[in-house]
Parts: sequence; C-alpha cells; structure tokens
Amino acid sequence: MSSAACISLGPTPLSHLKNVEKGAAAFNLASVRGRGFRPSPNALFLRIPSRPSRRKPSPRRTAVRPFSPVMEWQDCSSEIEVDVPCSVAYDCYSDRELIPKWMPFISSVKVLQDKPDLSRWALKYEVFGRDVEFSWLARNLQPIPNQKIHWRSLEGLPNRGAVRFFPKGPSSCRIQLTVSYEIPEILIPVASALKPFLEGLLAQGLERFAKAIRFFRICIILSYYSWDKLSIFLKD
Repeated sequence: MSSAACISLGPTPLSHLKNVEKGAAAFNLASVRGRGFRPSPNALFLRIPSRPSRRKPSPRRTAVRPFSPVMEWQDCSSEIEVDVPCSVAYDCYSDRELIPKWMPFISSVKVLQDKPDLSRWALKYEVFGRDVEFSWLARNLQPIPNQKIHWRSLEGLPNRGAVRFFPKGPSSCRIQLTVSYEIPEILIPVASALKPFLEGLLAQGLERFAKAIRFFRICIILSYYSWDKLSIFLKD
C-alpha cells in the first residue's frame, strides 16, 4: 500500500494535520477552514509511492500441444423399402461375412473367431479411374434387435456407420444405411464428387440386398441354405 506525506514550504500549524487513512497523513481542510485558516500557497503536497516489490513474477507456463491436422469427414446415406419384415432384414444384414455379396465395393469381411464383435474389412474398387484399396478393423457396437446395427473402426480407414430398420407393415420395412468416413488423402482432390459417387454405390448395394433378402426368405421357407447360388440370384 502506498503512503502519502505532506511537506510544507511555509509555516503550517501541525495541529491541523490528521490521519485519515492507515499509515497516511493528510491536511484536514475542513478543520482549517472552520478556524479561518488558509494554507500557504507555497504548501507543496507530494505523494510518495511505496517501494515496489523486487520479486519478479514467474512466467506463465503454457502447455505445448502436438499439432494434429483436422481431416475432413463425409456422411453418406441411402435407403430402400423391402417386402420383408424387419426381423428378416435384420437377421440377413447381421451376417457380416455375406455383405460383400451385395455391396460392390467391399471385397471381403472376416469375423474374428475369438472376438466375434470384431471383423476385418477390405475395400477394393475403381474410383474415378483410380484403383483404391483400404482395410480396417471394425467393432460392432451393442445392437438393437430388429432395429439397429452399428459399428465403428478401430484401426485402418477411419469410418463408422449404422443400418436402421423401420417397419412399414406386417410384411415390409424401410432400411436406412448411413456411413461416415474420413476422406483418404489420395481422394482429397475429388472430395466434392466423392459423396454422390459413394451414395450411388450404397444405393446399388441396397438394391442388391433387396434381391438377396428375397433369396434369404426363400431359403427360410425351404429350410435350405445355399449361399453359393446367391451370386447367380443377384446376377443382373
């Protein structure tokens, strides 16, 4: 706290000085004027600041964060109505290793035997004249029976997605497929055209799934499964 001192160059009665704050001396003009006293024009008032602290403030430490570029993500979706109940569509889509049979850009899906919630995916397709190949390890998240299947990648190509099933009646449903992915560096130059291109592939895949699910339903009715003939059934 600073302190104030009154230094007079002329004769000033000390009786008119009074402490008004802690450790400070000030000239009490009210009491002086009450007695008809006028301070000398030569009186000089100085404010003497207290000695500043010699302690230097410690520099603020700023945490250094590693630089990480922000990659762009895209969301793609497609949907279709099929003439089977949600339960049939859900059961068919739950078999992940069959997905390459109707998704044209997925080359293989292998479920890990010791960890059935994990699966290895491989993508191989020609995109705008470029042959691209990607792979990733995905984890199936807790499903909602007959309503939702969803996943996210753990390594490899960053992606996540969901398949949702909405009943339209006792023997039909609507299927909505949503996929989100980080745009690979090799495809950044064509990023603006990538979304409609992939949504077209998803639509083709769902159309093939609609055919596959009819085959799947026939297999259920006949209690006979022959997935080797599914490719013939799906042949355009």
